[in-house]
Amino acid sequence: MKVGKRTEDVQIRRVSAERLREAAEIVRAVESRMVQKEWFVAESYEEFQRWMSADRGLLYLASDMDSGKAAGMFFAVLPGMEPENLGYDIGMKETELGQVALMDTAAVLPEFRGMGLQYRMMQEAERDLIRMGYRYLMCTVHPENRFSRENVRRQGYRHVMTKEKYGGYLRDIWMKELG
Repeated sequence: MKVGKRTEDVQIRRVSAERLREAAEIVRAVESRMVQKEWFVAESYEEFQRWMSADRGLLYLASDMDSGKAAGMFFAVLPGMEPENLGYDIGMKETELGQVALMDTAAVLPEFRGMGLQYRMMQEAERDLIRMGYRYLMCTVHPENRFSRENVRRQGYRHVMTKEKYGGYLRDIWMKELG
């Protein structure tokens, strides 16, 4: 990123599955550079594709407006009654489970960090999810990942519980109730 790049120089858009490979490359690049590997359990391209092909995934890309280079990605999952629905973990009623959206994966390339892109991508997804009628937004954060924890706290999520997820990784489950 060139010196003087501002958050206004990065555009966030919901994109189609045609950009999924690009988003998955961002996830892999971020994952490979993680110092605390347990903080980020990355979804595979195939998992993203599974949700998108079932029309249950929303993909957002943050792109540098000058170069067109992708700076970050965000993926939301509309799990319905699938086992991945975090509502099961917290004992939600069956009638509420269909109103849960998972704020699943956020990844920002190192040269674009510090610009609030994770926050902005989540806000863009939230606007769409509100329009779609979702009532609960849920996500997981590693308990020691203060960056992501503060990001979701600032957006109005509340910590609901801590438990092992994703093959034994400890995670805080956060939820935000809309409207």
